[in-house]
Amino acid sequence: MSAGEKALSALLAGRSKKQNCECKNEQKLKEAALHILSCHHNLGDLLLEVGSSEWNKQLLSFSAANEASVPEQFVVSALQDQAFMLGVPVEILSARIAARNIEKISAESGQAVMLNAEQRKKLSCLLQSLKDLLTHNAFCRMRFAQETWKLQSPLILEVAWRLHRESIVSLEELLENNPDAPALEEWLCSCLCRLCHQTQDPSLDTEMLESMLTDFVTVLLHNGFQKTFELGKKLQLQKISKVCCAVLERMLTWALDAAAEKKQEEASTLKAVKCWLCAFGMMASQGTVPPESLHQFFSHTLTQVLTYNAQLTAFEAIHLQRDWSFARTSPVLTMLYRKLFVVFKAEELMHHLQLVLETSEVNWHHVLSCVSTLLVCHPQAQHLIKDLLDRLLRKAFEDYDLENMITAFIIVRQAALEGPAIFMSYAEWFKAAFGSTSGYHSSSKKALVFLFKFLSELVPLEAPQYLKVHIMHPPFVPIKYRPFLLEYITLAKTRLADFKVAIEDMGLYEDLSSVKEAVQPHCQALHDVEKAIQIFENTGKIPTSVMEASIFRRSYYTSRFIPALLAPRVLPETPDSRMALIDSLKRAEKIPVNTYATYIEECKAVKEKLLQADESMEIEASDLREPLELLKAELDTLRLLITDQNKHGEVPAQIAVVSDKLVGVLGRMKDEDEAASLSLRIKLNLSIPEVEQQDQGAVDLLLTSFCQSVMAASSSFPPDRQGAWPSLFVKMVCGHRRLLPSLLGRLCQLIYHQGPSLSDAHVIGLAVFVIHLNEAKSLIPEVETCSWLPHSASKRCLSITELWDYLLVCRTGESVIFCMRFCTAALSYYFCKFPSLSHACLCSLLHPGFVKKLQYVVPRLSLEARGRGYDGYPAEVPWKTLSHPAICYRKSALCLWKQTQFKELLQEKEFQLTLQEWLLMELGVQPDEDVLSPCERQEFHYWALYQHFLPVPAAAGGCDGDLREMCAVLIGTILDFCQSSRSELDKPNHLKDSKCSISHGRGSPDIYCRLQEMLLELELEHKKAPPASCPRREEHFLFRVFQERQKALGSGSSLGDRLLRQQELLLQTRIVLGLPPSVLIATQKRGNKIALDCEDFFCFANTELRNICSRGCALSYDITSHFFRGLLSASLECHKPAQEVTAILTLCQTTCPIILCSAACWWQRLEPVLFSEWNRLFGAPVAQGLQSLKELQSSVSRFLSLEAASLVSDIPWISAAFLHFTVQRQMVREKMAEGLKRLGPEAEQLLVNLFFFSVVDFISARVTPQEGVDAHKALDWSSKLLQGLEERRASWLAVFSSAVKDQNPYQVLHGTVSHQHLRLLPVAFYSLVVTFEPGHLIKEQTFLYVAIDMYTQLLQLFMDGTTAVGPSLHSMEPEESLALIRGARQFLLRAGPQCPQGSFSSLQQLMSLCEDLDPEMKAALVNSSDDGDLLDEELLLF
Repeated sequence: MSAGEKALSALLAGRSKKQNCECKNEQKLKEAALHILSCHHNLGDLLLEVGSSEWNKQLLSFSAANEASVPEQFVVSALQDQAFMLGVPVEILSARIAARNIEKISAESGQAVMLNAEQRKKLSCLLQSLKDLLTHNAFCRMRFAQETWKLQSPLILEVAWRLHRESIVSLEELLENNPDAPALEEWLCSCLCRLCHQTQDPSLDTEMLESMLTDFVTVLLHNGFQKTFELGKKLQLQKISKVCCAVLERMLTWALDAAAEKKQEEASTLKAVKCWLCAFGMMASQGTVPPESLHQFFSHTLTQVLTYNAQLTAFEAIHLQRDWSFARTSPVLTMLYRKLFVVFKAEELMHHLQLVLETSEVNWHHVLSCVSTLLVCHPQAQHLIKDLLDRLLRKAFEDYDLENMITAFIIVRQAALEGPAIFMSYAEWFKAAFGSTSGYHSSSKKALVFLFKFLSELVPLEAPQYLKVHIMHPPFVPIKYRPFLLEYITLAKTRLADFKVAIEDMGLYEDLSSVKEAVQPHCQALHDVEKAIQIFENTGKIPTSVMEASIFRRSYYTSRFIPALLAPRVLPETPDSRMALIDSLKRAEKIPVNTYATYIEECKAVKEKLLQADESMEIEASDLREPLELLKAELDTLRLLITDQNKHGEVPAQIAVVSDKLVGVLGRMKDEDEAASLSLRIKLNLSIPEVEQQDQGAVDLLLTSFCQSVMAASSSFPPDRQGAWPSLFVKMVCGHRRLLPSLLGRLCQLIYHQGPSLSDAHVIGLAVFVIHLNEAKSLIPEVETCSWLPHSASKRCLSITELWDYLLVCRTGESVIFCMRFCTAALSYYFCKFPSLSHACLCSLLHPGFVKKLQYVVPRLSLEARGRGYDGYPAEVPWKTLSHPAICYRKSALCLWKQTQFKELLQEKEFQLTLQEWLLMELGVQPDEDVLSPCERQEFHYWALYQHFLPVPAAAGGCDGDLREMCAVLIGTILDFCQSSRSELDKPNHLKDSKCSISHGRGSPDIYCRLQEMLLELELEHKKAPPASCPRREEHFLFRVFQERQKALGSGSSLGDRLLRQQELLLQTRIVLGLPPSVLIATQKRGNKIALDCEDFFCFANTELRNICSRGCALSYDITSHFFRGLLSASLECHKPAQEVTAILTLCQTTCPIILCSAACWWQRLEPVLFSEWNRLFGAPVAQGLQSLKELQSSVSRFLSLEAASLVSDIPWISAAFLHFTVQRQMVREKMAEGLKRLGPEAEQLLVNLFFFSVVDFISARVTPQEGVDAHKALDWSSKLLQGLEERRASWLAVFSSAVKDQNPYQVLHGTVSHQHLRLLPVAFYSLVVTFEPGHLIKEQTFLYVAIDMYTQLLQLFMDGTTAVGPSLHSMEPEESLALIRGARQFLLRAGPQCPQGSFSSLQQLMSLCEDLDPEMKAALVNSSDDGDLLDEELLLF
């Protein structure tokens, strides 16, 4: 506009003041004014001004009659006049002027893609003017589009978008009219990249930028992937389609290149790329692109991604794929995959993936990261991946196609990288695919060769953990093709040796048909050390197996056992069992001096290091702080996703990120460590659970976050609507196998030790965690617990589900309540989490222990649960009340108790609490810390025993109404409990904690009271029963229970087996002593009379009790007194008590001699008790049997005091027993020696029996030296007695003879001593006879027979070793034993020629046995029998 010209607004400014004036010729005046303006106005500025608000305002004031037509007429008129003057169409002129205006607006914008505020204002005016022109057909779109590309400065992207949005010129028209396709492609790519970067500018309108990007992507997609083109425009549209496709591909390349940057320093670039990818999601959700085009584009893009920059071969990728897991993949790449997955079904994705793998060279990084993303983000992917693997392997073995084979292996390993929460482990897959006769390779020999050829080619590229899987779980191979497997195993072991993974770590595989997994040698060595320490604790001697290993297995002993034993540690101030064993081995010269010195120095170093740990702890904590903070941040993000139901689909991906951050905290495992983790064994000390210092923070953070997430999710949704996040979370944690020991140790601390002090949120969270741990039990190795766990478990390795039964103990009132809280939370969650499961599935997946614990604690704490009337109404699962801040667990537990599903569970046998299980729990409760008072506890016991378990069928854990059976169960359970508690309390270094020592290992005394009540009730029932109800003798059920338990323990001869039987017998004795004495004696009704029956007790005493007797031939005072008191009490029922008592004591002389022997031993204490008891019960003269024993003791006392010259000896062996034990008590052997000389010939049998008891004394000194018997004095006394017998020419050999009872008058003596003493008679025999000359002893023809018999038994003892004999030879060193055998051999060699020829007539059987043990001795004896000559030279056997 020139200086003399005025703007239109200025010319019209004054018109508003004269609007009231009438214009008679208004139309003519208007046309004249418009003509003048059009001739003197700049058309470009006119277009910019006509759309402005100020111009419109002035124009409206100029003409109120026809406001809308004025600007349109004015602009059109001006353009028409100008077009007429120039001779061009008005449409063309307007297009040119508009294009020049665009250029003017865009001036000085440079490379910008966005307008500033002033430019945007001018453009708005122009667009308004162009809209007006379009309404009057005064504007040509196509010409305008062409003119825009002819401008000197490139078109600004926002201008193009606004032209499109205001419907002036569409983006398609703009693109179609650009003649330079390469330039157009470059312009679009550069502008779109800059636009993506602009989204990070906070000053710009984000919504407008997203709209721009979406519109451009929509246009590119719509034009780039059209299926048909309009006729006549086909060539032009095809050109545009190619441009659009090229732009999309270049943008994809830009995104992939950004994702491939390892450093990823340009954060802005990554954000820009993510902005571009977000447009894909918006397109899929908005529906602006036809589904066919969208599907075609996404399919094409996925193919481009999978095949982009394919450089690595599959064999190279298999070595690198460890770093391509979902969590470690670029977020750009995972975001791209997730956007592409939106429009595909899972089946379509798998089909497309397989098609690309079969037809193209692929980028393995992208393919495998795609597989990981698919598995993490798609719920059906696991099943589809397995199907894909199945197809690939079947095709591989059908065509022997190596490419399909390697593809399957590389995909399954990638899937396994995501952890057990996402996919099965590689070991499980390999076993399933090739470990059985139905494996893919089992069709033919060719298939087998193909498999091993492939595996062999993989060996140079394999990581150790995969090689270990192939060796530990080898493919199934028929026997005739075994060499193929052996060849591969050799190759794999060689490769493992290159990794410095010891071959022994996999064990030996000579027996390849074995199904057992190999145990790592270092683990086996640790187990051997623990076992050796246990044996050393019990015996005080170095185990024989260790001594043998030091000689015969020297390599294992020095390279494995000793390093495991001498593992550096902080030595205790008081030497423990391990240190004592080490010292013993050192003294035995089984540990080199320098090795021992090194061990001591290393232990000192460990102690110093621990002292310095406090100083370095802060540094270590600071080092871990950053990874822990990163882990916490991701866990917080996970919690936000869990509480937002719309974002549950993002949870699996976030858990994968959490897993990766957890790796950052724990540290990435080396290949060899990862291989070792495959055979991880978890060790857990329930008494002192340990958590590794470096794992403590991670474990606490994981558990705390899980509990918080459970509570946060439960406040919004019920468990069945929370998604699968708890299961995925727990499986993810289980996938970090090295964390499992610390995790279980921490759970032990929380549940077992700190349970009652946990908050409600912690209890609920941990209960949910445990439920899902049970769900993932296949991922958790067995837990090896400490040796003092209850023996009733029968095994030390527990599954994860069995472990909870030991952690949820009920010892105190607080722990009982905690158990109720925990189990209520666990079961409530379980029922709510899986409401759609069938009853059968519910039972198969739920751990019965939780149900049984509730069956114990709920009736214990709630009277309402004890009644039969709680079936009144079905209750809902109390999860809502549990997740409420104010929780009443008793009400919640009772509500669960009434719940229908819970009742249905109780109908299943595996969920029914048995009487034995109830008793074990109740015995463990400490009465002084019980929440129930004594009266309440008694009431609970009566309900449980008499109202619940007694009438319940045996199939449901009850007793079928049989009180006798209930007593048997009580006795057996009490013994089980005492066994377990005793093993715990006897453990060295056991914590002296009241919580651990439950009533000194006996359990709740109230249960013993219930047992006594039941036994008395049974006894009364038996007494009141009519004779017809007892037609025959019944076995005493108490001793039947004892006998059955002893049989169940077996008859093993090992030290452990014998100690276990001995411990069981001691506990049975304690049970007996806790019962009324009369229970031991049965009664039989014979007509109108009642007779005493001690047969069962005699059998128990003869077979069991005499093997734990004091000094070899006497029961303990307690059991002896108990029997006699029971005998007197039971005789009250008899018509003639004195006669019955005397009859039983007379029967003892032949049936159970150890009873009378015990009476002789304890008579000094026993007499006043029995006689006062008799007077109290009967007030009549004492029974003759008791009176005889009293008189016998008086006779012995008078004899020793020299008041009498002889003894009352109606039964010589009983008199000898009284004499023997009286001498022991009074220590008057010298007086007795003098007294014995005064005895006449009639006392010969008395002296022989006394000699036998002295021999037993000598053996006892060997067996139990702690009882204070001096072995040398005992041997000397026996020698004197033997010498006296020889002087009297008395026959004494029968006491050593093993002849049958009828042929041996002294055989009854053998019934008074233990089997162990009888086995050691040969030791006593030759310890005695070697002190005599053979000629002095050979006065009987049977001497040689007895001597050879004792010699063969002595050799057999030595051959069996000390472990077979038990602690009997512990006081004898090996040299002493050998000296005894040499002496016996020499004695026998000298005695043989001096024996009469008749002595050899009955030696055939013994000679054959002697030939097996000592053939040279047999030869010497044969020579002696022939000519009586013996070789002079000594035959050396040792």
